[in-house]
Amino acid sequence: MQRLKYLAVFILPISVLYAFNTTGWHTILPMLLFFLVVPSLELFLPVDSANFEEKIAADKKNESIYDWMLFLVVPVQVSVLISFLFIIQATPFGTFEFWTRTVGMGLMCGVLGINVGHELGHRHSRVEQFLGEILLLTSLNTHFLPYHNGGHHLNVATPKDPATARKNELLYTFWFTSHFGSYKQAWTLENNLMRHQGKAIFSLHNRMVVYTIANILLLAAIYYCFGTIVLGAFVLAAIIGIGLLETVNYIEHYGLQRKLNERGKYEPVRHHHSWNSDHVLGRALLFNLSRHSDHHYNGSIKYQVLKSVPTSPQMPTGYPGMLTLAFLQPFWFLVMNKKLEQLTTQ
Repeated sequence: MQRLKYLAVFILPISVLYAFNTTGWHTILPMLLFFLVVPSLELFLPVDSANFEEKIAADKKNESIYDWMLFLVVPVQVSVLISFLFIIQATPFGTFEFWTRTVGMGLMCGVLGINVGHELGHRHSRVEQFLGEILLLTSLNTHFLPYHNGGHHLNVATPKDPATARKNELLYTFWFTSHFGSYKQAWTLENNLMRHQGKAIFSLHNRMVVYTIANILLLAAIYYCFGTIVLGAFVLAAIIGIGLLETVNYIEHYGLQRKLNERGKYEPVRHHHSWNSDHVLGRALLFNLSRHSDHHYNGSIKYQVLKSVPTSPQMPTGYPGMLTLAFLQPFWFLVMNKKLEQLTTQ
């Protein structure tokens, strides 16, 4: 069960496919599951902060079943996306089903496309990185990899990082500053790498050039095969997925800042620079993403062996519940600003 619990994420594509093939209020099932049922259950389910013993963790790190569950996401995500393109073409534009099915695909883009693309993007194998790039391409968010690995992990919890939310920063403005700020930094990082390697900036050695071409080709192919309305629905689904990513960024580091030392350098990244959650459903549905403190302490650690550390600031609930809370900004500030004040008095 320690292994197979991560298969719970496939409840989402099953519910989305159900929404694709039903009508009326049944089509909101994916949203109900992710934003109502799961957060409600996590209010009552116990929190699990247990970690593997060191020797067991060393074995778990190399068990291939954990990797294959990630690899399985790729054909599932691509297949659901293709199904969406055909289904939405047959769905009358502007109907209730048109919008709810598009939102369902948007959940797929965020939860499977970007989240698993993020995990695979941290791997050293070029094949695994490529699978991550495919997933990110299905969400039109390929710039995430160069920025996240080369920018976010370096500058997290500092003013240099657009994906770190400041105390009292509004979520709905953060979406724009984080997304476009990270896109700009991705180009800067890749351009600087090209200069360092003595290569032309606008060449196929530059990942951002390759990613831009891939995005354009995907959009052109969808337009050619399915037309303007389907293209618009796909772009909207990708935007919803990106919005979920940026909301996750918002909750992961909200109000946390690294200190400057006497030499004007920021202190190293530690566990207390990320919000952590040990709520079991959120962990299972998001491949342990909510153990985010340990992920930032060492980004190369595989998801299945991420640890819960006592020094990590703890979220009051799991990621699905925290996402819902973040959308309700007055309640978010009420809860999380109090948590921040408690951290400063410890």
